[in-house]
Amino acid sequence: MTLFHSLVDDAGLFPPTALPMAEALRRHRADLAGGSPVLTHRFLCPAGRLPELRAHLDFPIRLGLILDTPDVPSPADLAGLAVELVEVPGGRAVALDLPARQFVEVTAAQLPVDVPPGTGLKIRCGGLTAAAFPSAQDLGSFITYCAGRDIPFKATAGLHNAVRHFHPALGADRHGFLNLVLAVCAAVEGRDPVPVLRSTDVGELVRLARAVPDDTAGRARRLLVSYGSCSTSTPIEDLLALGLITGTTADVEENV
Repeated sequence: MTLFHSLVDDAGLFPPTALPMAEALRRHRADLAGGSPVLTHRFLCPAGRLPELRAHLDFPIRLGLILDTPDVPSPADLAGLAVELVEVPGGRAVALDLPARQFVEVTAAQLPVDVPPGTGLKIRCGGLTAAAFPSAQDLGSFITYCAGRDIPFKATAGLHNAVRHFHPALGADRHGFLNLVLAVCAAVEGRDPVPVLRSTDVGELVRLARAVPDDTAGRARRLLVSYGSCSTSTPIEDLLALGLITGTTADVEENV
């Protein structure tokens, strides 16, 4: 299904899962062997951990680089690594001597922003505290902004499950990745994405997903490039449970 094809980047190194490098790479290799079309099969790694990555890496990898250090790695630092995208915090693009696409992390409060042609944006949808979760209104404003200007974007953090739900330990509503995808569909059709971001009606969200026209799905996924998830199995399990992809839970379990 176009809506969910190559949707999930492997963010296993990041909280709350925060796998050790060797374990994260073992899981990634198993995911590559499993070949789920829901996964991008792109491994997200902080720039500061590149030496550790090299020390454990023994198979080809497609890399998403997170700039967590002041200095941008040089081409020599990245020799032999297939860097497909670079995610940059701080709301401002940086000079890159790389062919990789750049995504600048911003909040809705920072919009509008000036980004070079070909540069995308990145939005954080949650974190380890309630304050890290943007409201549906703020997230909707960001999506509408990107859709209106044809700016591709990535999402990260907080999108652990398909459907929006309240998390008692955090005291916050977690955004659902299905809500996010459908909100982008609404935005590319010129509709307000906020109502679907707020929805917790599982049956209605599934109905909406099945009714998305192919053209809308294609436009939406060109806008929403992917999102990073510390779990690579939960998104697949949720989509299987909702009947939005085919397969079996056993297929997923074999690749964890």
